[in-house]
Amino acid sequence: MDSYFYTFLQEYLINPDKRTYWVYLLSSIAIAFVYLYFNKKQSRVVFSSKLWLHPSAKLDYSYFILSYFIKIAMIIPIVISAKSIAFFINKNLYYEFGFNQVQNFSYENTLILYTVTLFIVSDFTRYWLHRFLHTIPFLWEFHKVHHSAKVLNPLTFYRVHPVENILFGFRYSISIGFVTGIFIYFFGSKIGLVEVLGANAFIFFFSLFGSNLRHSHIPLAYFKALEKWFISPKQHQIHHSKKYFNKNYGGYLSVWDRVFGTLKLSCEVKVLKFGLRHEQMKNYTTLTNILIYPFKNILTRKKN
Repeated sequence: MDSYFYTFLQEYLINPDKRTYWVYLLSSIAIAFVYLYFNKKQSRVVFSSKLWLHPSAKLDYSYFILSYFIKIAMIIPIVISAKSIAFFINKNLYYEFGFNQVQNFSYENTLILYTVTLFIVSDFTRYWLHRFLHTIPFLWEFHKVHHSAKVLNPLTFYRVHPVENILFGFRYSISIGFVTGIFIYFFGSKIGLVEVLGANAFIFFFSLFGSNLRHSHIPLAYFKALEKWFISPKQHQIHHSKKYFNKNYGGYLSVWDRVFGTLKLSCEVKVLKFGLRHEQMKNYTTLTNILIYPFKNILTRKKN
């Protein structure tokens, strides 16, 4: 049990690739306190036990722990690695076009180009998978689990059905592996990431400056011009609002929403009401329901 606990801490609290890395949590708390200093009325909601001890929040806490063991037992063995994809892409490029490495590109420029490309491609594929989870009916049954949260907290980020986790695992492996395979082909051993504390620099700074507030009741908005490029915490909260599930699919960049017509700015929405329709909420109140109900609903649809 001690080894599981230590592995759990390593995976979430001291892993800079995770949203729950202790540095990101502390920075989000600091940003929240600054926000609340200027918006004192919001503090009554944020510090209320009705929020943090809400049945939906308690379910988030329980599911967060359960999902860790589901990931170990089922998801990790199923999802193919990005390394396997990269080797496959590189090998086929070599067989098709022969040796063709770029020689006059510096190591520093390669790092920057690889880091930027990886981030953009990953965010673009995240946008489309997220959008498909909403627009393809049987995928929406699994994604409903995430939107069933009546209140939001940082652990709501992990309220994701295992099937959705598998899909995002494949998305990650394919997009990262595809980019990496191409870069290995052209740049060989010169590729690498611009990192901060071992994390992709882009992910580090986005996480440092409040990614955890996206699943919170801190409606932190950016300037209008900035929200056309980057998703603010409030923009993601708008996506969780019942009326705007079809808006703001973006992960870090809002440019995809702007280009493909799904952008909603913070200034355009005043009232946020989270969760699914009232008659649907009863189906997502227990750990068993979260895991089983999507399958049950899909089978019921097929019979009808």
